[in-house]
Amino acid sequence: MFNGKSILITGGTGSFGKKFIKTVLDRYSPKKVIVYSRDELKQYEMAAEFNAPAMRYFIGDVRDEGRLTKAMDGVDYVVHAAALKHVPIAEYNPMECIKTNINGAENVINAALACGVEKVVALSTDKAANPINLYGATKLASDKLFVAANNIKGSKKTTFSVVRYGNVVGSRGSVVPFFKKLVEDGAAEIPITDPRMTRFWITLEQGVEFVIKSFERMYGGEIYVPKIPSMRVVDIALALAPNLPMKVIGIRPGEKLHEVMCPSDDSHRTVEFDDHFVIMPTIKFTDSDVDYLSNPLGEHGRAVAEGFEYSSDKNDIWLGVSDMLKLIER
Repeated sequence: MFNGKSILITGGTGSFGKKFIKTVLDRYSPKKVIVYSRDELKQYEMAAEFNAPAMRYFIGDVRDEGRLTKAMDGVDYVVHAAALKHVPIAEYNPMECIKTNINGAENVINAALACGVEKVVALSTDKAANPINLYGATKLASDKLFVAANNIKGSKKTTFSVVRYGNVVGSRGSVVPFFKKLVEDGAAEIPITDPRMTRFWITLEQGVEFVIKSFERMYGGEIYVPKIPSMRVVDIALALAPNLPMKVIGIRPGEKLHEVMCPSDDSHRTVEFDDHFVIMPTIKFTDSDVDYLSNPLGEHGRAVAEGFEYSSDKNDIWLGVSDMLKLIER
């Protein structure tokens, strides 16, 4: 799919960006792979590892529409992964989160339309479904912007879709490296926010594969949700520190006990496929009439039951302690 194509990844020096770029370079022969991010040190370090002739590095912020437009010149596909995503930090710094996650999304859309990009996939989060925290609220707004962009493009060819998934095993800032460091530093106990807490889990490899497949599946306007397992946070602690006692410290600012990816209020527009769900747009696009019950790959879905909700505490797939250890060791 990406052979001979130019691809830009905002926030490309992050965990997802690195894995996505490695997969693309290993599997395809792209014309250009452009990393767009604002941290020069991370780009410098990444360039030492990813130095293929197709690689390009652009210093820039998604808050800067002009710079984004220059970077997207001649680009075919965009993955929008840049975001401020730490829940408590967003609670304390709301305007900074809004500038990056909402205004930045608008800038990506405007730049993609101006440059005639073919397809844009924006990464979202389970926290955007029924959000109670600032981060989730900004990502919900971002999702809405990308879906609605399909209706404001006029005669332009660009299509926009969203991929929504849960916590990534081992990603920077997640609970797995946090617990690991506590063990390495000789901590006497493991802090647990609430023993009832559950979360969706996905590996970086699974996330990358799902995004690539979404490029192949998309018409434009879909929110794609993979079917992934849930796990109790206490089981993560047991997997990483089986001999340490747990200390309940209470839920952090903006946190939920359980996460939702397909809210019940969206059940009337949720379609279930074999390995994923599609949340259809709330609006009807004036220039297209898409049947989201099937996709360009020939896959066919079915409407879910009224009131259906896909949440981490009501999942059909669960990870145990041994399952988590296998994922961490991969």
